[in-house]
Amino acid sequence: MTSTMIFGFAVRFAQSLAQAAPFILTGFFVAAVFRRFIGYEKTRRLFGGSELQSLFKAWIIGMLLPVCSLGVIPVIVELRRAGIRGGTILAFAMSAPLFNPLSLLYGLTLSEPIAILSFAGCSLVIVTLVGMLWDRLFPNSELSGVPDESVHYGIRRMAALGVSSAKEATGRSLGLVLVGLTGVGLLGAFIPHASLQHHFNHDQPLAPLKMAALGIPVYATPMLAMSQMGMMFQHANSIGAAFVLLALGAGMNTGLIAWMLQEYGIKRSAVWMSILLLVVVGLGYAVDKPLFPQDVDPANHTHAFDIYGQPFAGSASFAQLATQSAKKLKRDIVPYEWYSLELLALLIVAGVVVRIADRRGRLEAWIAQVPEPSVSGRKDIIVPPSVLGGLALLGLVIFSGVGCFAYYPPAGEVFEEIGIAKGEALSAGLTGNVTHAEYWIDVYQEWTRKLEVGVFLRNGQVTDYQRWKARLVREHLEMLKHSVEDGEHDEARAWVAKVARSHNRMRSAFLESERDPQG
Repeated sequence: MTSTMIFGFAVRFAQSLAQAAPFILTGFFVAAVFRRFIGYEKTRRLFGGSELQSLFKAWIIGMLLPVCSLGVIPVIVELRRAGIRGGTILAFAMSAPLFNPLSLLYGLTLSEPIAILSFAGCSLVIVTLVGMLWDRLFPNSELSGVPDESVHYGIRRMAALGVSSAKEATGRSLGLVLVGLTGVGLLGAFIPHASLQHHFNHDQPLAPLKMAALGIPVYATPMLAMSQMGMMFQHANSIGAAFVLLALGAGMNTGLIAWMLQEYGIKRSAVWMSILLLVVVGLGYAVDKPLFPQDVDPANHTHAFDIYGQPFAGSASFAQLATQSAKKLKRDIVPYEWYSLELLALLIVAGVVVRIADRRGRLEAWIAQVPEPSVSGRKDIIVPPSVLGGLALLGLVIFSGVGCFAYYPPAGEVFEEIGIAKGEALSAGLTGNVTHAEYWIDVYQEWTRKLEVGVFLRNGQVTDYQRWKARLVREHLEMLKHSVEDGEHDEARAWVAKVARSHNRMRSAFLESERDPQG
């Protein structure tokens, strides 16, 4: 039992760290841009204005930046230093992880568009209402703005950006990120394997409340939260619970709570959390029935939250669990996550080196020096750092938008990947290999979702016919998974044949449309 808990914690911690690594790197970069390029004074102007204006700006800026609830931590640390109002910072911290171009496209395509747009509107209600109430209860919660750190033109600007990112990656923000990952690790240690499948059905009145309890320690990237929401819509689970999942699962984590406790104390943090839970759960119940999908037969389960419990079923020795954990992490962590982990490790090492080698602050003093004047031509213009900072953030937003086309390939490329997943999944279904089948069926289903989003991105629509063909494949795959898990070999073979037929129909629906968009 103890070994199961240890490896449950380790696997879920490592999986979440890998998923979060790209967003954490982005968060360190954005924080450094605010600190060194935009500066604290202009940051205060950016988030300034009346109370309502500040909260709305925080919501808009947060949704444009591609960060998660862990990646937002170094950014809010800088906003706090800049002297931004507490309600505005917390509104930004809540809204930034909820949506980005990748996740918004995913949600609009795979869930009901009206539901996703309603959820986006509800997120604005949350940050506005909770932020206003908190600021009214605790006025003057902001710090006195610290003066800008002077950074002059030339190589010093780039050095300042790198040094700030590296130091923050080895400072307080890193500790808070690790606290945030600890929450999901503890869930993996203590929640039994596959025990959450029946807690969020549409006919359970307590489903949103249960999700609120689960959502706070959970860590979910915006993409993962959207994927889980899509599965809940597919199975007609509780829509109220799906909304709470998005607001708290993607928007909160234990690291953010730890930061709040450090900055605002127990009383103010408790008030914030109480108001937040009241508003989020209340909105969850409000949208539950109006947004319930009418064209789906409700299922009495969902696999969307299996990733938060213990990763392995049954009992095994310490050595067996170690082997299984290594295999699972090697299989589950995708290449771009490995690259992000390597970059994050390099940034941390660089931060350690800077802190050890520059204890006297000589590097910072050099960065602050005014460079020697040089002869320049008429076209040699010194661009203000705030302009560079604005362009850097704008470029990040544009890059995340362009990245959608790479993350969601065209249909032809998707079917090449689906072909691999299909072969592995159906082969495992025929042989009864449960672990192999579960993994490749999930991969197969995920590629069918990316297929729909890629078509929507390029054609502006996914026809009802295409949508139903993709959904039918996922439903057949779900039944195949259950048959394999239950050891029903004859039934599994029958579902393998059905998956093969529905796959061919899905392929025809999407590829023929790609060849003839008007057809």
